[in-house]
Amino acid sequence: MEKKRRTREIVRQLKQLFPHAKIALHYSNPWELYVAVVLSAQATDKKVNEVTKTLFKKYRTLSDYTNASVSMFERDIKSTGFFRNKTKNILAAAKMVDNVYQGKISDNMSELLKLPGVGRKTANVLLGNLYNKVEGIAVDTHVIRLSRLFGLTNKKDPNKIEKDLMELLPKNEWFHFTYRMIEYGRTYCPAHCKHTDCPLRKFVVQT
Repeated sequence: MEKKRRTREIVRQLKQLFPHAKIALHYSNPWELYVAVVLSAQATDKKVNEVTKTLFKKYRTLSDYTNASVSMFERDIKSTGFFRNKTKNILAAAKMVDNVYQGKISDNMSELLKLPGVGRKTANVLLGNLYNKVEGIAVDTHVIRLSRLFGLTNKKDPNKIEKDLMELLPKNEWFHFTYRMIEYGRTYCPAHCKHTDCPLRKFVVQT
């Protein structure tokens, strides 16, 4: 019970600190959100938004992606890192969405997980932001680091961390928890933080 009480208090304070936390990636339709989330792997949201500002003007429709030149697309997203793998996934996903899912990003977890570049984190982000469907918790690098720091989990695997968090948190907190943890990490507690001024420093159990 101690861990659940601590979790409730962490959630309460995160709500006070970031009552309106939300996804930082810019997009105007479901496909663009998929692209932005894939690009965000090992890249900052700020960098992704810089790249997609131009990218989404150049590639306006799904067919622009299905007909894209691989080498050109690689150049267009190069600054996000891991650009060859991201290009392969995005362009393959465009064809799959076009051919299998009638041009739509699915609202079904199992179908989303079949898309190239989509694991549970990305699927949770898509479901929550596009369809208000909450089936899990999106576990990104901030959530991994802070959940371990606060003793909410001792796991390293994102899927196992997600399972631990789902057991600790009420379901109505799952979606917002991710974005509040991300904002907390960015604003107060980045990697290598000394935890001298962090609002939640009393919950730190692992350094």
